[in-house]
Amino acid sequence: MKVGFIGTGSMGGLLIDTFLRSGALDPCDVLASNRSPGKLRELKKLHPGITVCSGNIEAASESDIVFLCVKPLQFKMLSDEIAPYLRSEQIVVSITSPVQLYHLESVLPSKIAKIIPSITHSVKSGTSLCIFGSRLNKKDRLVLLRLFSCIGVPAEIPESHTRIASDFSSCGPAFISYFLERWIEAAVEATGIDEALVSRLAGEMLLGTGKLLTEGSFTPQGLQERVAVRGGITAEALNHLRTSLEGVFERLITTTHDKYDEDVEKLDELFGRSSIVQSPLDR
Repeated sequence: MKVGFIGTGSMGGLLIDTFLRSGALDPCDVLASNRSPGKLRELKKLHPGITVCSGNIEAASESDIVFLCVKPLQFKMLSDEIAPYLRSEQIVVSITSPVQLYHLESVLPSKIAKIIPSITHSVKSGTSLCIFGSRLNKKDRLVLLRLFSCIGVPAEIPESHTRIASDFSSCGPAFISYFLERWIEAAVEATGIDEALVSRLAGEMLLGTGKLLTEGSFTPQGLQERVAVRGGITAEALNHLRTSLEGVFERLITTTHDKYDEDVEKLDELFGRSSIVQSPLDR
């Protein structure tokens, strides 16, 4: 099975690297194209045996599965370029959340899927969000699910939940890391504790907390109740957090959904489709 990647930047490069390191793909299976020849040369040095393509058309036409790893507003130009060279039996996968299935199904002859990966796949963890188009059959879906099960946990979701699910699986590592960054900075300033030590403590705590929530039968609320003894230090600090963070998470969700809706509307214009007005939380 030949797997092509158009775009080898942050996430495209991560997918190539992770699929190869996990053994899901062999170097001879991978084709890559990028508008920057320098990035392709570096990729070839890192992974000898992969095929560096002369352009997007070669990567698209020679692959059984084609991953489109470019920015949202580049999709229309890219789809116009590769559409005449694609076949109905090929699978085209977008990894970009605002690009809708209907955008690509309206201009490409192939089977369409949208799979939103996570940076956590680089350590064979995290969830990939899988949204399958109407042209994929059961075998096609299994091929994609098996591929992504090598680097994390694939989860099939409705397209209407793409944005909110991505807030957790894809954006979540950045949000949680920011929280930890500010907490660590405050700890170092207040107590003089070694930053490397407290960063390690925070990372191990986060790893253990994730396991408790996924393997230990805890809910977030149940975990708080187990740790925070009434009248104790943790309970007192939790009360402070509840007061200080009032409304923060609602505004966070509104922010990500507003940006998502803005991108979808721009894509609708590019693909010649009128936008359907929806509430940010309905998408």
